[in-house]
Amino acid sequence: MPPTKDADEKSIANLVEKYIDENDVMIFSKSWCPYCKKIKDALKSAKIEFHSIELDKMDEGDQIQKELFKKTKQETVPNIFIKQQHIGGCDKTLEALKSGCVATLLNPPESERKHKKVDNDDLDSKDADEKANANLVEKYIVENDVMIFSKSWCPYCTKVKDALRSAKIEFYSIELDKMGRDLSLFKLLIYIFIYYLAEGDQIQNALINKTEQDTVPNIFIKQQHIGGCDKTLEALKSGRVATLLNPPESEKKHKKVENDDLDSYDYDLIVIGGGSGGLACSKEARSFEKKVCVLDFVKPTPIGTTWGLGGTCVNVGCIPKKLMHQASLIGEYVHDSVDYGWSQLDQARQHSWSKMIESIQQYIRSLNFKYRVDLRSKGVTYENSYGEFLSPHRLKLTDKKGKTKEITGEKIVVAVGGRPKYPDIEGDQQYGITSDDLFSLKYDPGKTIVVGASYVALECAGFLHGIGREVQIFVRSILLRGFDQQMASKIGDYMSTIGMKFHYQRIPTRLECLEEGKPGKLRLHYRQTLESGEIEESYEDCNTVLFAIGREACTNELNLDKIGIEVNKANGFKIKTKEEQSIDIPWLYAIGDCIDEQTMPPGQPLELTPVAIQAGQLLAKRMFSNSTIKMDYYNVPTTVFTPIEYGAIGYSEEDALSKFGEDNIEIFHSEFVPLEWSICHHRDQVKTMSYCKLIVDKNTDRVIGFHVLSPNAGEITQGYALGMRLGATKNDFDMTIGIHPTCAENLTTLSVTKSSGDSAAQEGC
Repeated sequence: MPPTKDADEKSIANLVEKYIDENDVMIFSKSWCPYCKKIKDALKSAKIEFHSIELDKMDEGDQIQKELFKKTKQETVPNIFIKQQHIGGCDKTLEALKSGCVATLLNPPESERKHKKVDNDDLDSKDADEKANANLVEKYIVENDVMIFSKSWCPYCTKVKDALRSAKIEFYSIELDKMGRDLSLFKLLIYIFIYYLAEGDQIQNALINKTEQDTVPNIFIKQQHIGGCDKTLEALKSGRVATLLNPPESEKKHKKVENDDLDSYDYDLIVIGGGSGGLACSKEARSFEKKVCVLDFVKPTPIGTTWGLGGTCVNVGCIPKKLMHQASLIGEYVHDSVDYGWSQLDQARQHSWSKMIESIQQYIRSLNFKYRVDLRSKGVTYENSYGEFLSPHRLKLTDKKGKTKEITGEKIVVAVGGRPKYPDIEGDQQYGITSDDLFSLKYDPGKTIVVGASYVALECAGFLHGIGREVQIFVRSILLRGFDQQMASKIGDYMSTIGMKFHYQRIPTRLECLEEGKPGKLRLHYRQTLESGEIEESYEDCNTVLFAIGREACTNELNLDKIGIEVNKANGFKIKTKEEQSIDIPWLYAIGDCIDEQTMPPGQPLELTPVAIQAGQLLAKRMFSNSTIKMDYYNVPTTVFTPIEYGAIGYSEEDALSKFGEDNIEIFHSEFVPLEWSICHHRDQVKTMSYCKLIVDKNTDRVIGFHVLSPNAGEITQGYALGMRLGATKNDFDMTIGIHPTCAENLTTLSVTKSSGDSAAQEGC
């Protein structure tokens, strides 16, 4: 019979012991704890039966937890015992599962049940011979990718462990000064069952015989002896550790590319690519007095468009896009002006494409010049040449006149970014354009068909419509793949309402020119799947076809195969990296839009300028200083500059439901009217389309998803990004005083949940 609420300590202690004794796997848990749920799910997946009690639902729960603390010195839940042995919390139990310790505890070998030894019956448990100790050392080394023989008091052991943790590298260590006395080492349980508990001094003697190193730490990685603290830190810094843990395919096939190491190099660092990330990385590296070279060369588009130093963002991306977005907004403000008392502005509303392009390109050229001057002033060598690998560390440079030369670099960073794709249909490159051409197009595009539903497609369609051009959008499947689909749908509704035509399930098949000119007259043939399932073939005439169907990394012509790296179309020709270092080549790094980065959120390639800049700066600091700070790719804010802007941080609703489960999240949302729109009659159909929502983890109250659709969403999202990075909770949002009247304040007053079914329409001011 369970004790009453005021049960004495002895009865509580007896109850705890009873739970532990009567259950092979006993979990002391709390119903709201995500770590408790995580370990239960792991045990269920491993088909291991367990018994758990929820302390927050028991009258004596607090007393049981206090007793557990007395028994185990662990204050948190889950608190787990297996076969009467204390395992610990979630992380330690998962490690014990992974290592096989749990299975061994639940199903001990016959040798352990009979208390007999294996392989050598004449071994004494307290006086093992050298052969058995050597076998035990080998077992540690073989079964652990990173194995540290350590002593608990040694500062160098602590230093190397901290460095490995900072690099997010898992390791296993044993403390030789505690061997034979500390039975709490989980993985050691396995060895106890198989051999006997060896003394630390005996193991260290075996290590001396094996490595001729008589100090600790003594470290092995992938069965290779690294050495002590200094040698391991050096191997970390040089990338050798990463290479050992992630051996490249090229090494598996032919071990080493010829001429892998040079006696000297022309540069400490070569950066291939003069975009935002490459420039940031090169200048940061130069600040450490390193000899740095930047290569930048723009291959013309099929219709001959090229540009200057600065990469996609400055020349054919963020900068001109935002300026054209602003041009579009100004057109809307002219409509608004009538209700604000201005006269004749609406009648005078005319837009000059050529004047806009002239102003934007003049500003971009000033930035190109500034970047060149900045490199020169900082002492970074700039080569306006195309680079390609000849062999490891060696590049061939070709300038626009065809003149070539070779340079070498000890470390090389690939920061080549990406370029728009074409659909591979007849006439696509001959008559079509991409965003690489649009922002400097010398003629008015006229009626434009935008092919694609990416953020680039919708942004371009949005500002073209906003400056008065007819726009149609061909969509293969869904809008804004990878973004929150409720928000994507709302963007589509808004754009349709203000006059843009979306055509779904239309796939272009051929592009032909009917009339030459600037613009000329084009005919885009397409295939469309109707609601009935029938396939219809037809065409649409226009002046310009803009393809915005995605991007591919510009790595295909770098001759990466010469250094043992293969890229393929499946991942957009991106270089596979971990923490911006190639998983194949220790001296090769990559940043920005050309990387397939292991530490990014799955399915969320963050092809964003600020991401590339920060990743490049942090990488340079890690390469050339003692910094261990790594790029954090989670909770990165972003904004889509469609006619109504969309800002987002963290999880989409779909991803949150998938990861946390419907029962564990709550969504707070609101529809609202921006005050500046409230008196504008021409906005009557879209006034209530502004919307925001917060996705909240019920178990922690942490906001895991932030979404806002409104004017100035980019500015709003940037402000809230700091709070999201610091782990803001819903209560933090609620306790934040809003600035009235703004769109941003709506995020501080959300009270209606989706699950309630109540209207999200805002009432009052």
